[in-house]
Amino acid sequence: MPEPGYTPAEIMTVAAARKLKNGTVCFVGIGLPSAAANLARITHAPELVLIYESGTIGAKPDVLPLSIGDGELAETADTVVSVPEIFRYWLQGGRVDIGFLGAAQIDKLGNINTTVIGPYEKPKVRLPGAGGAPEIATAAKEVAIILKQSKRAFVEKLEFVTSSGYYPSASGNGRPGPRGRGPTTVITDLGVMRSDPITRELILTAIHPGTTVDQVRDATGWQLKVAPNLETTSLPTDPELRALRDLHSRTAAAHGNVSVAE
Repeated sequence: MPEPGYTPAEIMTVAAARKLKNGTVCFVGIGLPSAAANLARITHAPELVLIYESGTIGAKPDVLPLSIGDGELAETADTVVSVPEIFRYWLQGGRVDIGFLGAAQIDKLGNINTTVIGPYEKPKVRLPGAGGAPEIATAAKEVAIILKQSKRAFVEKLEFVTSSGYYPSASGNGRPGPRGRGPTTVITDLGVMRSDPITRELILTAIHPGTTVDQVRDATGWQLKVAPNLETTSLPTDPELRALRDLHSRTAAAHGNVSVAE
């Protein structure tokens, strides 16, 4: 069987980019979310409004930013406002259509960890931390999370909850509590999960071409449920792959070997 003309990271990024529609206001995280959002902007959604935590609105970077403080964001933005304004007026004011986040770990209710692996007092790994993710996860109209799938990332129980998805209800009725809007979509290098509207549990709704359900289950740390009408995502098109690879090539030329999208 011939090898596909794309990598798992590429089909994950393309699938995430396709979720963004033209004119959407998107609060973007650094890394894979930024790669997907900028791919959407340079392909099918030229009027996509990208907001970064540093206060840049309508950023149009030619290369992927290394951080929210990258000068490329301010130089290409429609405007730059204060961080309090981004969070209070735009995010908490209901003006962000979708938040695009990454994570180190996620559980079946969409709670995510970007703080520590291991005990908080003596962690095995100290991660980048919360940043604006907790606010984005609870205040954006919709939340999408992008990360590579493995049992180390998709866990039964988080070691630390950095950003809220859904918690078990304090009433004891077994239903998820109301805190946070939680993720509506999780996009991985194997497929796509969506939050069940009643249980709020992440359900596998699509797999990428060449991937099996067993592969996805083997890379998930809980008993993953599968939608009865499981779909297969569309293959990346040549224009999408060219645009993504050109974006990474420009970024590598600008930043050297520093990875900003893996």
